[in-house]
Amino acid sequence: MGDPAVASAPRIIGRYAIYDDIASGGMATVHLGRLIGPVGFSRTVAIKRLHPQFAKDPEFVSMFLDEARLAARIQHPNVVPTLDVVATGGELFLVMEYVRGESLGQLVRCAAERGERVPARIAAAMISGALQGLHAAHESKDEGGSMLGLVHRDISPQNVLVGVDGTARVLDFGVAKAENKMHATRDGQLKGKILYMSPEQLEDNDIDRTTDIYAMGLVLFEVLCGERMFSGSKDGKAIAKIMRNEVRVPSEVVPALQPFDAVVRKATSLATTDRYATAREMASAVERVGGVASPAEVADWVESYAGERINARTRRVAEIESAAQLERTEVQSQLANELARTANDPQIPADRVSERALHEGSHPSVSGVAARRLSTSDATSGSAVTAPADKPKWLLPMVAACGVITLIAVIVIAFTAGKRSDGAPTASSTATSPPTLTATTPVVLAAAPPTTRQDAPSAIASTTPSASAKTKPAVVFTGPVKNCDPPYTLDAKGHRHFKPECL
Repeated sequence: MGDPAVASAPRIIGRYAIYDDIASGGMATVHLGRLIGPVGFSRTVAIKRLHPQFAKDPEFVSMFLDEARLAARIQHPNVVPTLDVVATGGELFLVMEYVRGESLGQLVRCAAERGERVPARIAAAMISGALQGLHAAHESKDEGGSMLGLVHRDISPQNVLVGVDGTARVLDFGVAKAENKMHATRDGQLKGKILYMSPEQLEDNDIDRTTDIYAMGLVLFEVLCGERMFSGSKDGKAIAKIMRNEVRVPSEVVPALQPFDAVVRKATSLATTDRYATAREMASAVERVGGVASPAEVADWVESYAGERINARTRRVAEIESAAQLERTEVQSQLANELARTANDPQIPADRVSERALHEGSHPSVSGVAARRLSTSDATSGSAVTAPADKPKWLLPMVAACGVITLIAVIVIAFTAGKRSDGAPTASSTATSPPTLTATTPVVLAAAPPTTRQDAPSAIASTTPSASAKTKPAVVFTGPVKNCDPPYTLDAKGHRHFKPECL
């Protein structure tokens, strides 16, 4: 295992950056990784990088991709989600959710280093959680609602991850099935995690979910007793003991663990029909033996025994995230400046930066500029339309002032143009002089001789021909006569007061 605190330059594969290794096994190495998504989205992940000899086998690759696709169907709190599979450069990478915690196998070793064993209630809680995750996998269905018949086939303490939240999670679905298909015979030896295989799995017979239950029986024994069921055995001797079903029970190591004997014995029965029918049934049996610790108790225990390792990895994750954030901020700042220049430059088409803005910029100013640029695109011609420049702030008040002055001028002109000596308009003056418009003067359009009908001031006069048909059409203004000469009155102090009817 690499030191999580040691920095290393990332390797980029597609949309992922691979950093330090955090675990290693015979089949693959697990690395810290970073998902680099569009519009500035990023996420810390765990990336399992398969060893080259597996990635170069066509049959293995085919099974691996198929099983990983099926594993993505499992959604349960006690299962580490499979997020993606990447095949590039002759290598295979399995992308999983990053969980802040430690493997069950490492936790057992941490306790052993202190000369201790995992407390029974803590062990029961972790095993029960893993069994619940297994049950969810066994019951998973495809898109059509049919059972997938998924079997993990590689249950071991290394494939159970316990987070600092106190939750145990099963991982590596899909890879396990492909891995077990790749067990090859070299020099008469089987390669793989033989110590956790069931008899039917060693014989390469048809297997079902009870194979995983058998392996969980072995894991339960190991967590409780702090040692493997077949510890110290050579491969050949271990296989013989498995085939003869020479399993031990916890009380042979720790007499106080006698209540768990029946659970281990039933889970590791030679006949598959004698085992627990489901992983959930076994979880219930484990819980009934002596109760289980709460998630908070498990979390405290994990922190106390593996806190140093977990915190070192957490610090490295923080360094990676901080560096990624700094880099992303710099890119977004540059993009924002570019978009701002483009938004004010009519010579640069909008589509020149719109795609980059959508895929790289997540800052509010970036997205806002991009949205404005995209919204000005001509839907018919496809050409970019440049938004007009902002108007000066003094323009609107000046326009309003000009309007007020113009209105006052019109009123004054109307008053002076409509003056007459007796205060009443005549037909001749109406026909020869410009009309005076007031707010209360209705306008009548006539093509015939003038009429003074008061009952229809807004109606259009009749166009019936008459003796005076040659007379030119006139515009007649009717309405109440007002004495607007002068349009004001003087009070005792000589102040002018304009007449309301003359305004």
